[in-house]
Amino acid sequence: MRASPLLAPLRPGALAALGAPAIAMGATFLAFGAAVAAAGRGLGWALGASLLVYGMAGQLVLLQVAGVVPAALGATIANARFLPMALALAPWLGSGGRRWLALPFIAITPWAAAMRVLPGLPAPARLPWFLGFALVSWVMAGLATAAGHAAAPLLSPLLLAALLFTNPLYFALLLAAELRRPAQRRAILAGVLLAPVALWLPPAWGLLGAGLLGGTLAFLLGLRRGGG
Repeated sequence: MRASPLLAPLRPGALAALGAPAIAMGATFLAFGAAVAAAGRGLGWALGASLLVYGMAGQLVLLQVAGVVPAALGATIANARFLPMALALAPWLGSGGRRWLALPFIAITPWAAAMRVLPGLPAPARLPWFLGFALVSWVMAGLATAAGHAAAPLLSPLLLAALLFTNPLYFALLLAAELRRPAQRRAILAGVLLAPVALWLPPAWGLLGAGLLGGTLAFLLGLRRGGG
């Protein structure tokens, strides 16, 4: 069956999201769905957190913090890391209002994949590729959350903890593959060196502060070396 003309441009990105990215996303969100069930909350709450917050750190804050306002504020701060990610990705999505379609789907896995693939694509194909990849990832997050919520009684706490780290591990492997490029190597090494800063800052700001300082250091080193 041929894809419709409307969906055909999304196909390359959608296919790229299957396989390792889908497994990494699925494992993490499956663990989240089980954690929601263990906390005594319903499937609707789990799906709302996964599909609307769509950032595991923010979702876990929302699950663990008591009170609507503190939980919403904590989740927002935890997901603040998506702002610099969106700014870095925006130039590769073209100009005009269409690129706003990508905004709700910016998360670690789609962002990392897009930053590796989009520079090598023709400009008209970049936004459709990202939307195809991101939509499959988003749907996978919802399906895995529902599966985890249903399977919660069968999953041990140790297995759930391991599953939650699947997606960060996949992201770390993607970063390791970029060490051959000078700019990416500087950014990764600067982030590792300044990671201890996160221990000195309040928990809500630690990761964001360390990332901001590490990224700034890598940028300044790049300017000193002529941007290579």
